[in-house]
Amino acid sequence: MSRTFKTLVFTLLIASMLLAACGGGGGGETDANAPIKVGAIFDLTGPTGDVGTPYGEGIKGYVEWLNANGGVEGHPIELISADYAYKVDQAEQLYTQYVSEGAVAFMGWGTGDTEALRTRIAEDKIPFMSASYSAALTNLEEAPYNFLIGTTYSDQAIIAIRWAMDDWAAKGNEGMPNIALIHHDSPFGQSPVADAQAFAEANGMAFMSLPMPKGVTDYTAELAQMETFGADYVIVHTVSSPAAVLLKDARNQGFDAQFIMLNWCADEILINLAGEAAEGVVGAIPFAPPTSPVPGHEDAAAFLASQGKTLEEASLHYTQGWWTMAVMTEGIRRVIQEGKEVNGENIRAALETIENFDTGGVTSPITFSPESHRGNTALKLYQVQDGKWVAISDFISAEP
Repeated sequence: MSRTFKTLVFTLLIASMLLAACGGGGGGETDANAPIKVGAIFDLTGPTGDVGTPYGEGIKGYVEWLNANGGVEGHPIELISADYAYKVDQAEQLYTQYVSEGAVAFMGWGTGDTEALRTRIAEDKIPFMSASYSAALTNLEEAPYNFLIGTTYSDQAIIAIRWAMDDWAAKGNEGMPNIALIHHDSPFGQSPVADAQAFAEANGMAFMSLPMPKGVTDYTAELAQMETFGADYVIVHTVSSPAAVLLKDARNQGFDAQFIMLNWCADEILINLAGEAAEGVVGAIPFAPPTSPVPGHEDAAAFLASQGKTLEEASLHYTQGWWTMAVMTEGIRRVIQEGKEVNGENIRAALETIENFDTGGVTSPITFSPESHRGNTALKLYQVQDGKWVAISDFISAEP
């Protein structure tokens, strides 16, 4: 073997060792202090921009706060994001772009785009968390890289019905209440209907569901249908603006069933729009509102205070975004602590080791496993009292 050839072999050996030490080739540890890219899409100007904006601000706020406090084990999070205006094709385009730019995890938004992307997410092995809590996303065969932080819409509806059963009996009524579910006319709105109906009917309750037509200015016809049915409790699964119109119409018509809002219409926006018509309304809310403070609000509140803002002004959806990003970050942190490369497969495996993760009472404890990405199955019920959401229960589980 010639001296020149020996020198070449030695040089290549040293280069390969250096490459491995720097995490090159997809197999080593992440470079010390290297930024970790996370992609995100927000609805800031589309039809759900009223709630999408504070949610997105919560994600961005958490990243800014985290980076100012040393990042993830010394690594800053580099959040690459854009407004996709609730357009599925735009979501797909941005997802492809950000993954090609090195995003190892992704923060999404709506049900339509999250479900549309799940096959590609699985193929690319990119852990994905969004603000969609569709039970379909818990199917690990179809969505092995999707993780849900919020209680699924189906579980929210089941918990609402469980509470209705107890409330009905506590008021001295005999038999079982009649349950109506009125919902957004979309895949998002239809998501919990079948599971809610199955649960209600299995427990001896009459059940009806009906969509909220798009573009209407009142819900007189829908209220008449529910009154004819004899609804004692009405579960509402839509966004805040149409829900507020529904409440005002019900008040004007003397419709006296108890309304229970699921999370996307149980917020501060509903109270502001509905005014007095919101008083007494119950909310099945997976993330504690700022008006019912818990320890898990403190970091976000302090961060906002440093900017001259308050958490109550930012809204409960800000907290929702904040903690969703926090849980994804916990997965990334565990990968780094184990000395592994920060990539999608390793983040997924790390997330699946999370058990009873404490969000300081903002949610019930979060648990994932290789068999389930359904982060929690419980939430608290809140009621509008004097214009604020106030807790009226401890955590109630959808499980038997």
